[in-house]
Amino acid sequence: MADSRERIRGPSRDGREFLTSPRQVLRRLMLLSEGRQYREAAGVVGRLGPSVLRSVIAELPLDLLLEHLPHSAYLLESFFTRLTTLNTTPKPDVPSETVAWQLVRLFSNPHESGLRQRCTKLLQALVKYEPNLRQTLRERRRSFDNAVQGLGVHGLTTSASGQLISLHVALKTELQRHVDTYKMAIHKLEELSMVTNNQDPAHSSHQRLLAINYGDIQQRLIDNKTLLTMLDKPILKQLQTLVENLSTRVENDKEVLSCVGQVKRLDAQAHVEKRPAAGLLMNFSRGCEVVLQTMGPESVPPGHPAMSKATMATGGSSCSDGYHSDDSASDDGSEIVSLYRNLYIENRADALEALDSLPQLKHAHSLKEKILFSMIVLSFRLCHGMRDRKVMEVRQVLSCGLDSSSETTLALDRAVRHHLHETTDSFPLGEIEQSVFNQVLSTLHEYPCLESCPTLTNYVSACVRLAWRMINQKAPYYLDMDFNLGFLRPEKHEPHSQSDRRSDLIKAFLWPALMQNNQCVFKAVVTT
Repeated sequence: MADSRERIRGPSRDGREFLTSPRQVLRRLMLLSEGRQYREAAGVVGRLGPSVLRSVIAELPLDLLLEHLPHSAYLLESFFTRLTTLNTTPKPDVPSETVAWQLVRLFSNPHESGLRQRCTKLLQALVKYEPNLRQTLRERRRSFDNAVQGLGVHGLTTSASGQLISLHVALKTELQRHVDTYKMAIHKLEELSMVTNNQDPAHSSHQRLLAINYGDIQQRLIDNKTLLTMLDKPILKQLQTLVENLSTRVENDKEVLSCVGQVKRLDAQAHVEKRPAAGLLMNFSRGCEVVLQTMGPESVPPGHPAMSKATMATGGSSCSDGYHSDDSASDDGSEIVSLYRNLYIENRADALEALDSLPQLKHAHSLKEKILFSMIVLSFRLCHGMRDRKVMEVRQVLSCGLDSSSETTLALDRAVRHHLHETTDSFPLGEIEQSVFNQVLSTLHEYPCLESCPTLTNYVSACVRLAWRMINQKAPYYLDMDFNLGFLRPEKHEPHSQSDRRSDLIKAFLWPALMQNNQCVFKAVVTT
């Protein structure tokens, strides 16, 4: 009798009676979700077994839960946590990327207070279940940033006379110049054709060519030189540059429209046709960045050396980026190259982190890299000028000719350089440091926040001090000033770890190559 009463006793209220039927579990979850009882619904999910969980996931109307984010974050987190814990095989087909992009959309225009706190656990559970999402978001953020940067190349271009004009006007002018030149060349060819048009083929035989006299050769040279002068003008070669510029603009606009199309698919309410493309893409780039930060630090596989703070700040690049060892180098040389390497790995990383903290530069990723790159280049350039100026000043004080090449003058130069070499650590360089800083600030006058960044000041000091030491070695070091964005050259270019390994076209220089005696001792770090 007691057993009968137990069988007909009413169901408990914690939902356990539904845990064996996927349909009843799904109904229970939907009822709780409609009442915004997401914590209770998460408790139900936390007790599901592998088979029931798989069935529920397959029937779950995920789009309804995504519409109610961030309120439904607790329930979604419980699903991904449970999937990770059970580690079912084969892995259920869960649109985790859709969840991630819905969160990117929320963070791109945050209106909810405490949004980040409410979604942190969901994002951490999501990336544990689908680790590849992190790389997907990085690539998408990079494409957004590149698209925004590409919008800036549609400015004025330089004409052959050095004036700034629009690209279309420059193309029209250049094409008209080509037309006029080709008309003159055609007229000249028509004049020559009266002589050569009906020429007997036998006159061009090898024997006849060897038999022509001095006057004929002289006339042929005059005719061909006249044509060459018309057609091989340096000014005519600007057309290829303009066409390449036009091609770059077309590709950049394609990239922008592609990125805007992606945003439109992610957010139907974005009204992309009425909003500035740059602002829209920067918002979604910021959303990607916040999501990546909220996911927490990337887990390091067992046996993999932990990445230092500096390595993370440089985008995960290994400490050997750009380093090229030479067994024949002296200990002093190895030490100096190591200092140059540390300047990139540590000082640059600290400066980049400081620039990241400035609100005006938070999303100007390319600009920050260009600032730090220009500072190291300027440091070397101004240090070279200072060294040569000091040598000339000593010549002037001792009344030596500034262009003299006598043995006495050359010996004096060697003595001055030796003195500079011996006093590199104590030589006053405040003038150069201030000059580097002033040149950057004058170019970026719209960013006054740079002036009050002490870490950036320390970075300039480190660049100048090391550059002064390097150029005053007995075998001076110098930078490779070839910064053309051409093809990757493995002997002096090292792709950054986040570069496209399938491409060998350089997009940007992050750090210049270091040279000594025409040999690369530290490869340039580039993005492809």
